[in-house]
Amino acid sequence: MIDHVLGRPSVKFRKIQVLAVVSFWSFYLYRGDRNGPPIIRRLSALLSKRLTVWQTLVVTLLWFYVARNFGKLVGLECPEPLANLYSRSYFRATWVTTALDAGFWSAMRIRCKWMRDFLSIVFSVYYMICAEQADEKVRKVRGTLTVDHLRVSWNKGTTPYLAFFTSLMRPRLMRYPPRAIRIPRPQESSYKEPVHAWLYFDGPLSALGKHTKVVLDIPGGGFVAMDPRNHDDKLLGWTGKTGLPVLSLDYKKAPEYPYPYALNECYDVYHTLVASHGRCIGLSGEHVPKIVVSGDSAGGNLAVGMVLMILQSGSTDTRRWQGERELPPPTGVVLIYPALDMNIGNWMTDEQMALIRDRRSRKTNQGILRRKSDDYRHLAPNTPRVSDDEDEGEDERTISSPNTDSPPTFRRGTPVTSTIVLKSTETMIRLSAAHTGKDSTAALAEAPSTTTAALSPTTVSPADTITAPAPPAHVLKTRLAMSSMISYFNDRILSPEMMRAMIILYIGPHNRPDFSTDFLLSPLLAPESLLAKFPKTYFLTGERDPLVDDTVIFAGRLRQAKRAAWLDARELGLEWARRQAEFREEDAVEVALVPGISHGFLQFVGVFPEGWTHIFRCARWMGECFARVEAEDEARAAAVGVLGSGKGVRRGRADYFGVTAGLDAAVGGLAKKGKGGWRHHRRSGTSSADEDRPLEMTVRGSVGKGRGRRDEAGEEVVGNGSVSARGRRAAKGTKNRRKSIVSLASEDDLLGRRMKGLTGGLMGMAEDGVPPTP
Repeated sequence: MIDHVLGRPSVKFRKIQVLAVVSFWSFYLYRGDRNGPPIIRRLSALLSKRLTVWQTLVVTLLWFYVARNFGKLVGLECPEPLANLYSRSYFRATWVTTALDAGFWSAMRIRCKWMRDFLSIVFSVYYMICAEQADEKVRKVRGTLTVDHLRVSWNKGTTPYLAFFTSLMRPRLMRYPPRAIRIPRPQESSYKEPVHAWLYFDGPLSALGKHTKVVLDIPGGGFVAMDPRNHDDKLLGWTGKTGLPVLSLDYKKAPEYPYPYALNECYDVYHTLVASHGRCIGLSGEHVPKIVVSGDSAGGNLAVGMVLMILQSGSTDTRRWQGERELPPPTGVVLIYPALDMNIGNWMTDEQMALIRDRRSRKTNQGILRRKSDDYRHLAPNTPRVSDDEDEGEDERTISSPNTDSPPTFRRGTPVTSTIVLKSTETMIRLSAAHTGKDSTAALAEAPSTTTAALSPTTVSPADTITAPAPPAHVLKTRLAMSSMISYFNDRILSPEMMRAMIILYIGPHNRPDFSTDFLLSPLLAPESLLAKFPKTYFLTGERDPLVDDTVIFAGRLRQAKRAAWLDARELGLEWARRQAEFREEDAVEVALVPGISHGFLQFVGVFPEGWTHIFRCARWMGECFARVEAEDEARAAAVGVLGSGKGVRRGRADYFGVTAGLDAAVGGLAKKGKGGWRHHRRSGTSSADEDRPLEMTVRGSVGKGRGRRDEAGEEVVGNGSVSARGRRAAKGTKNRRKSIVSLASEDDLLGRRMKGLTGGLMGMAEDGVPPTP
């Protein structure tokens, strides 16, 4: 109390205060009267006739205990804010992790390593008993966080004593320990030092050659801490459940290596895996390995950024025409409570709420929607609850009117809050065709010609009659909602101070990125052209996670982009879109929201056993993803007649005439390997889309029997007997040369040929675009 009266509380002053009190009473006991002052002596003589020494000691301790908990007895204690927020098992796990953080932070200044590790466990046991002191300790440390605090807290799992106890609680999943390896950079990379990684595989290195599938994991840790060994539970569970090799990257951490160094490391590793056909980790190298990319927390940010870079590197087919090979995207992506937005905002925009409240994903996001709707009711419980049916009703509602043929009219004095008008202050959002699930033609036909007027929540102004225009056909009405980062401000695992420190350390003091457009820093901002090509993605997040909005919004954007791409492809008449009667969201995105838990639940499965269920769930999804892609490849190979091992076959979609866009890759894989290599897309600091080039696809293959035929002049003849303008060569010395055949490559190329066929006759041109000869 004294230091607060003085107005400058400090740890040093409190230490002096405690030492002064202890010294004073110690000196008094040594030099003062044994029975105390005169008043105490008379009271002691009176009580000694009634109480024994033992009873006196117990009464004294009991009195101190009552005085310490006086606030609880008389109702002055505040309720625990997280008791009803978390589930019982998760709250128990956060109590243990909070005590561990407080204990390790208390001992972090000790220089002797063995003494520091031992006292960290001793202090942690003390804070488990004194839970309130642990909360106070953690709260104060987070107010003055440094990178050392973050690393001590998040790297504690690899300390010897804690690692020993964790291994005892972990089920036996592997016989072989993880192996530390180094992966070289590709030749096109601007960096030369290898990337460190850990390979998790339950078997000898000689058995790796039989595998053609790899899980590439990018571990989290706030960009500043946690190597793969801190994620042993998750990685051992995955490789033990699937039997596949799991490669986890130990990328360089900030602030020593700020953005975008770690992102380039992840891209270089993926590039090397594909270019070396997996030889860099011990695979046979006969096939390009199928890769599932995973990432949790900050690793999820890097994983999505890496995939976007891969999609950018192969965004146009002209690069392949110039001799560059396209870097194939991963087979699937697993994102576990990812951090996808560096713009920490307070309020959600209308577009973001539209993605969360989408009718198709409402059942999945039901817990999140209920939490956002209850925020105001919790602050003001006596407020009348209007439009309670908004959470359970349909998104598309219209204003009822006695006369359905004319817009509703409101007389003077009619409150807008009646059942005839809108029930509460709401925001109206027009949905695109991708949201409504209807094609663009139907959506355009249903779109009204007028815009809905904004209605005030108060009484209508004193006018005789107010005519409201007809509402739009597809309107989403939402409440003003807070972001999850603000809703779960008091989270025990991930606090706002920690998020602020991570972002500052990751960006570094010398970078100044554009937070509104840099989608490799904030993947939530990625353009729809890249999201439409994004691999199938599995999301796993807790409903009470401060980053849960990143998951549901990014998943909603993926659904929207892929649905829009499917609608466009169906309008163009592409075969892969015509085969689907309707768009299946489960083929693009799967979201699993776990109720009652927050962030990082796969990091402490020793004290949160339910986490093993989610680890095995991710492993099962990876196996199903690989099996689905293998079945698709076999069906595609059978359709195009590719026999043999299928080396070099790449996945492609069928065009309008049923010719797969991956046929050129299949034929090229059977021919000789070209000189072109994969283009290295190095991240330099700002996002920039690749330059727009005309889409063009080629079929490359060595000339041989059955590959093509020639006319009498030795010129190449294509398909219907016309001479290829691109493939004219001299007859002499052309047997070993590589030839190209122009084919329908993409939707844009197909549309251009359609338009040329429609307008060629009007312009007096033949079908091949050459004016007819007289």
